[in-house]
Amino acid sequence: MSRIDYKAVAPDGYSVLRRMTSYIADSGLDETLRHLIYLRVSQINGCTYCIDRHWSDAVRAGLSQRLLNSLVAWKESSWFSKRQRAALAWAETLTNVSTQGAPDATYEAVVSEFNESELANLTYAIAHMNALNRLAIGLRHPKVDGTPA
Repeated sequence: MSRIDYKAVAPDGYSVLRRMTSYIADSGLDETLRHLIYLRVSQINGCTYCIDRHWSDAVRAGLSQRLLNSLVAWKESSWFSKRQRAALAWAETLTNVSTQGAPDATYEAVVSEFNESELANLTYAIAHMNALNRLAIGLRHPKVDGTPA
């Protein structure tokens, strides 16, 4: 059951989040990488609505179901590039920052694959998806409990 319609009661806040979505899409961060990050962060956070949405978006963008199905076990899979692995490790670290911190080894791996601007945009994307997940879960986005919006 939904709690509040955060889009309706705080439209200016939601507008800022929508602008952030547009900024990240236009930032030059690779579309495939964005889809992988959004989906992995949503998997970690357990956001049903976001997992469904980002999995569907990724399929529409041409990512294979095999790749997407292996995302949950990306560390054991050989299907992800070194750059994707560094980004996924950074995403997991920041999503679990309260228990993991941001270890130097993870940071060093990501800076070896991304320049400073790319790293900032990757980090924005991770933070943005975490914010959206928390809104959807905490305020019970209508689709989180499986009922249509």
